[in-house]
Amino acid sequence: MTLRLPQAGPGVTPVRVMTVAGSDSGGGAGIQADMRTFAMLGLHACVAVTAVTVQNSTGVTGIQEIDPAVVAAQMHSVVPDIGVCAVKTGMLASDPIITAIAEAATQLGIGGDTGVPLVVDPVCASMHGDPLLASDALGALTERLMPLATVVTPNLDEVRLLTGIDVVDGASQRAAAAALRESGARWALVKGGHLRGSEHSPDILYDGREFLEFPGRRIDTPHDHGAGDTLAAAITGALGHGYRVPDAVAFAKRWVTRGLAAAYPLGAGHGPVNPLWRLDPAAESPP
Repeated sequence: MTLRLPQAGPGVTPVRVMTVAGSDSGGGAGIQADMRTFAMLGLHACVAVTAVTVQNSTGVTGIQEIDPAVVAAQMHSVVPDIGVCAVKTGMLASDPIITAIAEAATQLGIGGDTGVPLVVDPVCASMHGDPLLASDALGALTERLMPLATVVTPNLDEVRLLTGIDVVDGASQRAAAAALRESGARWALVKGGHLRGSEHSPDILYDGREFLEFPGRRIDTPHDHGAGDTLAAAITGALGHGYRVPDAVAFAKRWVTRGLAAAYPLGAGHGPVNPLWRLDPAAESPP
């Protein structure tokens, strides 16, 4: 499978996607990671900002939520005018913001069985453990937004919060995928990147009928900031091009693996996954 998506020619409108997420002032995760990935995939990216974080490579020291009505208004402004082929969510911060997004998505034909594909990355905390979702917002996430999701993409810490399952091996990973699928999401992807004791990083995808495994060698780097955002953004881009969910996940898995192999140090803490490897025409396949 190539690590390129079909490209629009000069003067031709490319596939349009939207990220509904928080801003990372350090540029490693959040909307910034989404935009880098979308750009490197040749997509036109639209944005609905949910929160502004005060953040650098060592952690988050402040959060300013955006008024839920303004979050929804960004979606209502963009989608009817520009049109979107796929949408992803990231940091959503609070119950009122999640509720506003779910209502806007329903009104705009995003998600559900027949709507524009919706990737829900249920961001609950930063990689440093700083909370990015209010504790009372889990109910809105599972009851309002996840039932609209084409695919939901939690990491293992988020899986524990959403399902109560502590993933330690393949059996518990499958159990977690099944529990997430019961929330209403069409597909559940349980990522294995946080299985730190394993030399592999297997991801499990489940649609209520079949478990699909996406194996991958663990990349030995401390610089993995924004890995979840990058993976979800790459899935979104592939879905926007009409890929089936398993094919979109396979594409994104290879994309983020290549980005991890090219990750770089930044500041005093963790550096980011690096989708800019794509600028090197010779770099096509993961190591």
